[in-house]
Amino acid sequence: MKKIVLGLVMAAALVGSMNVWANGAKDSAASGKLKVTLITMDSIDEHWLKVKAGAQDKANELGNVELTFNAPPGKVDAAVQLQMVEDAITKKANAIMLAPLNKDALSPGVEKAKAAGIAVIIIDSGVSTQNFDAFFSTDNGAAARLAADEMAKAIGGKGKVAIVNAQAGAGTTMTRENEFKAQIAAKYPGITIVGTQYSDGDKTKALNQATDFMTAHPDLAGIYGCNEGSAVGVGTAVDQAGKAGVVKVVGFDWSADTKALVGKGVIQATMVQNPYVMGNKGLQAAVDAIQKKSVTKLVDTGVTVATKANMDSIK
Repeated sequence: MKKIVLGLVMAAALVGSMNVWANGAKDSAASGKLKVTLITMDSIDEHWLKVKAGAQDKANELGNVELTFNAPPGKVDAAVQLQMVEDAITKKANAIMLAPLNKDALSPGVEKAKAAGIAVIIIDSGVSTQNFDAFFSTDNGAAARLAADEMAKAIGGKGKVAIVNAQAGAGTTMTRENEFKAQIAAKYPGITIVGTQYSDGDKTKALNQATDFMTAHPDLAGIYGCNEGSAVGVGTAVDQAGKAGVVKVVGFDWSADTKALVGKGVIQATMVQNPYVMGNKGLQAAVDAIQKKSVTKLVDTGVTVATKANMDSIK
């Protein structure tokens, strides 16, 4: 008799658990949530955290979006980021928002996502393929030319300048380097660029590279840092060397660290992007693309030159 009762209890429990699972599945399906996966270059830089914040705020505002955030541990392996795209495809995301580490390496993932019917929004840095729904970024060429003008102004139009960039393969950072060089070559014959190093956006690596540049060129007039990590590393190196205001620094991005260095007079100017806008408007575009609404393919999210004079007005 006990065995019969126990069997009935177990059967009831099994049926109950099956009903819970079934009801959960129905609830999930009935929720109507759109699944959007945001994949950035890393989860450390304030730039990417602002992108995430913008996307999450828009998701909360819309109420029908389930946002998943993912990023590799460092900005060095595009293969890891590509696998994250593959995972999002496997999990049947409705849209992928991607800030690609390498324009060529991530293009196959973008193509595969589009072939699977997934909307793709590119954030910050481009891909080789044009098969995406929208691209939200700074006009990095224009911003780099502004950076060159700011450097020329800071050093009086003459002297030696070094460059500390982030990733050698990222479309964004290469544009920032190449357009800076082109502007210097076209407008400032008195300025010589002595070399470029790649820090992968690592502040410590950038610090060491900037220190090496100053050692190799005691008369170095300026250093250009092409992203937040590079600019902070360069600024810290100049500060530690006691050369603040002697070796001029022009950078990219706005964070607590860059703000502090601008305030100390270590960084003379930094190009401030709008990562929150990239994430916020990018998420809206993702939802619009999922719902087959018209979206603008290329969106310039703007840039502001931050200096000690206007830093208090920069958010």
